[in-house]
Amino acid sequence: MKERISPYFLKEVKPHVPEAWINLDATKIGYEISFNKYFYRHKPLRSIEEVSADILRLEAESDGLIREILSFTLKCLFKNRTYDEQTGI
Repeated sequence: MKERISPYFLKEVKPHVPEAWINLDATKIGYEISFNKYFYRHKPLRSIEEVSADILRLEAESDGLIREILSFTLKCLFKNRTYDEQTGI
């Protein structure tokens, strides 16, 4: 088997990775199956409109909880300062 590994290595690996080497004492015969390569099915990403609609729907379901959290955070950040909600300053 060592005779077959060396030509393959020189032909398929060395041109791409010149510093590569083989430890023949640790070499094992076997197979590696890439499950992603054979079984993965790509699902296209949702459009930005769909994602935005979901976020807005969840916000409505939460009765403005996100808005309250963000408002509370801003109040804590600007505790010692005056904060104008219209200008954001």
